[in-house]
Amino acid sequence: MDNYRFHFRKFTSLFMFTLCGVSVLIALVPLVLIFYRTVAFGFSAINWDFFTQMPKPVGESGGGLANAIVGTMILVGLGSCMSLPVGIMAGIYLAEYGDNWFGQSVRFLTDVLNGIPSIVTGVVAYTVVVLPMKHFSAYAGGVALGILMIPTITRTTEEILRTVPHSLREAALALGIPRWKTSLQIVLRTAMSGVVTGILLAVARAAGETAPLLFTALNNRFWNTSMNQPMASLTVFIYNYAVSPFDDWIAQAWAGTFVLMTLILLLSLTVRLATRNKFAGNLL
Repeated sequence: MDNYRFHFRKFTSLFMFTLCGVSVLIALVPLVLIFYRTVAFGFSAINWDFFTQMPKPVGESGGGLANAIVGTMILVGLGSCMSLPVGIMAGIYLAEYGDNWFGQSVRFLTDVLNGIPSIVTGVVAYTVVVLPMKHFSAYAGGVALGILMIPTITRTTEEILRTVPHSLREAALALGIPRWKTSLQIVLRTAMSGVVTGILLAVARAAGETAPLLFTALNNRFWNTSMNQPMASLTVFIYNYAVSPFDDWIAQAWAGTFVLMTLILLLSLTVRLATRNKFAGNLL
């Protein structure tokens, strides 16, 4: 009987391990297909002109999306400047002081905001920023992207800070360190690697959004770095070019997709490498 139970447990363990492995492979299939299609169609359209020239008029081949690449960086930067302080401080509050009715309300509203479609965020930014200014602008696009980034940063920061052992907090308080300084200089530094990962998730989502920018930053086929005017972005150009009947524009849409994916990948790798060693020993 004991031998039967032993073999049954062993078979169950092997079956569940195999099932988990198959599930991982199934989850990776869409990622591999997206990566393969993007590289196969996008890399062949990449050239020096793509990074240095402006979009060509309809009917002319060639050109590039230099203005869209710069515009995307500016828009994501504006959104990050707005969302990082709010999201990180809100996450610290929820993790350290949020065990009350107000904290529960903030968590609920943050989860609701995280599930709102991005096009609704674009409409809100249009109403709050574009209509009072009476024109589209990069500022409006930054506000829309910032709103999208805040809930992801907030909830990720909270969950990561909750994994920090309470013994660190107790040791700091026992040494007479104020609680606010303990939260910022000890708890946050200890969990910084995870917080950065959450920030990267928010940045990746913002960099890939199209709908909010259609209502806020609109688009611009000319070179413009003025944040008070409509600004080009890779996602809007990808959308416009992908639905066009011109083969050259479709190829540039694939190239823009490849560049956008590469930028996010390089940003993720750079930040992960920069924070891996710096905060690796903080839990010790």
